Amino acid sequence: MDENAIRQWLIECFGPIQGEMAWSQIANLPEPIREQLLSQDPSRLPKPAEVQSMMQAFTAGGLNTMDDMQRTVQEGPINVKLATSIALQQANGEGSDRTVNAEQGQLARRAVSEANLWLDTVCRFDPVPGEVQLLTRSGWVEGTLDAWAEFAAPVAQSMNDAVASVMSERLGDAFGDGEVAGMFAGPVPIPIPEGMKDPAQLIRLLANTSFAMQLGKAAGAMSHEVRGSFDQGLALLKNPAGALIVQNIMAYADSLDIPVAEVMAFIALQELAHARLFAAVPWLMPRFEALIGKYARGITIDLDAMEEQLRDAASMDPDSLSGAVNLTKVGIPDTPEQQEALASLENLLALVEGWVDCVTWKAGMAHIPHIEQLREMSRRERATGGPAERTFAQLLGMHLRPKRMREAAALWERIGLEDGDDARDTRWSHPDLLPVMPTDDDRSIASAPDDAEVDARPANTDAGSGDDGTTGIDWDAELSKLLDEGLPDDGTSDGDSSGTEPSDNYDN
Repeated sequence: MDENAIRQWLIECFGPIQGEMAWSQIANLPEPIREQLLSQDPSRLPKPAEVQSMMQAFTAGGLNTMDDMQRTVQEGPINVKLATSIALQQANGEGSDRTVNAEQGQLARRAVSEANLWLDTVCRFDPVPGEVQLLTRSGWVEGTLDAWAEFAAPVAQSMNDAVASVMSERLGDAFGDGEVAGMFAGPVPIPIPEGMKDPAQLIRLLANTSFAMQLGKAAGAMSHEVRGSFDQGLALLKNPAGALIVQNIMAYADSLDIPVAEVMAFIALQELAHARLFAAVPWLMPRFEALIGKYARGITIDLDAMEEQLRDAASMDPDSLSGAVNLTKVGIPDTPEQQEALASLENLLALVEGWVDCVTWKAGMAHIPHIEQLREMSRRERATGGPAERTFAQLLGMHLRPKRMREAAALWERIGLEDGDDARDTRWSHPDLLPVMPTDDDRSIASAPDDAEVDARPANTDAGSGDDGTTGIDWDAELSKLLDEGLPDDGTSDGDSSGTEPSDNYDN
C-alpha cells in the first residue's frame, strides 16, 4: 500500500482534520513499524463507512476514555450500551421506517380491537390493561435488548472468565512490557493504557466488548424478522399488553401474497393471546427466567477450545475474538442438570405456543379466510427459527423455540373439545395442573393401529397428529433436525431454511 492510499483512507474514515492527525502519527512511527504497516494489503482494510459506524457505536457504548473502559468492566459481563448502539444501527439501516404512518397505524389498531373481541369468545383470560404498542424495528430493539442481556449475562460472565483465564495463565508470554506482543500483536504492537496493564483486566474488556458486539448484531438482525413482542415465546417488553412491529408485518404480508388485513389480524391474535396468557399466569415468566438461568449458569467452557479460538484470532480486537464467544465452538456438552432444565424449558415453550396456536385458530377461523396457511407457516417458523435466532443460540447456548408445538396444540384442542374452554384455561392456574406432553414411548404406542384409547391425562394418543391425520411423527422436530444438519457453523444456509413458502393455491 502506498502512502497516499493509506493517507486517503484515514481521511475518509476520520475526516480531514483527524485523518491528517492520524497520518502524522503514523509518519512519526519508527521506520520498521511504519514499513510493516504500509506493507499491508489494502483490500483487508475495513470500509470507511464501517469504521465510522463502529466509532459511533463505541462512543455510544461509553468507551471514550480509560475511566469509561474500567467502569464498563466493573458494571457487568456485557456492555449493554454498546450492544444497543450496534443493534440500533442495523435496525435503522437502509429501508427501515423511523415511524409508523397513520394508515398502517389505523390498520394495526383495528386488528388489535377485533382480535380482542374474537378472543373474548374463546378464552377465559381477560384483555390486558393498556394499549398494544406499534413499534418500529428500532423500537423493538430498545424495548427488548435489556431482557436479552439479562438472559445472556451468566453465559457472558463464564465466557469473560474463560478468556481472561486462558490469556493470563496460558498465554501470558504474549504480553510484553506495556504492550501486546507475539501472536496477538498484529501489524503494530498495541500499547496498553495506564490502568489496564493487568492482562486479565484488558482481556475482560475485550471479551465484554466482543460479546456485546455479537449480541448487538444478533438483535439488529432479529429486528428485521420479528413481528410481535412475543415471537420468541417470552415476555420481553415491559409493556404487558405487547406490541406489533408494523413494518415487518407489512413486509411479511407482501411476501405471502395474502391480504395485509388478514395477516395483521392473525399476528394481532397471536400477540394478544400471548399477552393474556402471561398477564393471567403470574408464575409463567418467573418460571422461564429460572429455567434459562439454571441452564446458563451451568455452562462450562472448554479452555483448550477457547485457547485454540484465540490462537486463530488475527489480532486482539473484538471482531477477532468473535469465535471465542460462540458456544457451539467452546462450550462443553450439557450436564445432566442442564439437560433437565432444557427439557423443561422446551416443554413449557411448547405448551405456551401450542395454547396460543389453539386459541388463535379457534378465535380467527370464522374471520380470516387464509388462517390455515398462516397457521402452518407460523408453526414451521416457530419450529425451525431463523439465522438471527441461531445467532442467539450461539450466545445463550440454547434454542429458544418449541420443538413439539404441533403435539401441544393438538393436546390443548383435545382438552377444549372434551372439557370446554374454561377448563382448558384453568390448567394454567398452577404448574402441576398443566397437561403432560407425550413421551417417545407414548408416541410409539399412539402409532399402533389398535390403540384408540385416550389417556386420562391430556397427553393423549392423538397429540402427534398432523393436519393430514397422521400420528406418531413429530413433524416440527423432524423438519428442524433436517435443516440443522444442513447448516454450516455460522448458522447460515444457501437456501431458504424457513420452509415457509406459501402455497400458490390459497383458494382451496
